[in-house]
Amino acid sequence: MEYLLIAIAAFLVSGLTLFSGFGLGTLLLPVFTLFLPVEAAVAATAVVHGANNVLKTAVVGGKADRELVLKFGIPAVAAAFAGAAVLGLVSSLEPLATYELGGRRAVITPLKLLIGLLMLCFALFELLPRMRDLSFQRRHLFIGGLLSGFFGGLSGHQGALRSAFLVKAGISTEAFVGTNAIIGLTVDAARILVYAMLAAGGAFASLSGARERMLVLVGIGAAFLGVLAAKRYISKVTMANVQILTGVMLAGVAIALALGII
Repeated sequence: MEYLLIAIAAFLVSGLTLFSGFGLGTLLLPVFTLFLPVEAAVAATAVVHGANNVLKTAVVGGKADRELVLKFGIPAVAAAFAGAAVLGLVSSLEPLATYELGGRRAVITPLKLLIGLLMLCFALFELLPRMRDLSFQRRHLFIGGLLSGFFGGLSGHQGALRSAFLVKAGISTEAFVGTNAIIGLTVDAARILVYAMLAAGGAFASLSGARERMLVLVGIGAAFLGVLAAKRYISKVTMANVQILTGVMLAGVAIALALGII
């Protein structure tokens, strides 16, 4: 069941969000948190997200705006290292509280609370029209890179912020999609490197087990198929339904996570 759920989520969201530049990590993270420790779920999402961005870069990366990639991507990558390091630090902190709910022991940890609150916050980007349409001028690219890179490293939530800053850059749709893919790939590479170092040092739950590896591989394979299907069959994507679904699911899992139920 866990493999099927990961596969369905990765296939549908990677295809539907090919043209938006964000959504895959946002929706996959809550699904992975159902089956893995929070920090391992963030890392597993990063690997699937990064592999998906490799494919997207191969498909649409040639249309990327190089100036935007440099101005936004360099601060984003630098901040991603910092965000991933903070994730490693928070994951080592002791639980804040425990309680019984329906015969099950719930544990509230600083990491669960932090990721839950971030997920709840980013759910607003999907659910509230005013935040969904949020955008920034081109002069704010540097700060935008820092913010999206930091949150990308911390929790994987980078795409919505990145798109909000790039959408006003005055580039074509093809350039927007290609630029998003390349910057997302570089941020993913930076944070995956930090997560791997933390796992090797024992400060992070590892993805080296057979079950964990299979969950990640299923996610990567399904995400690839989703991108290829979208490239072939979807010529015009309406994002409203995807954003509402993402927001509702994100908010539900975020509350359960922050309360220590999952």
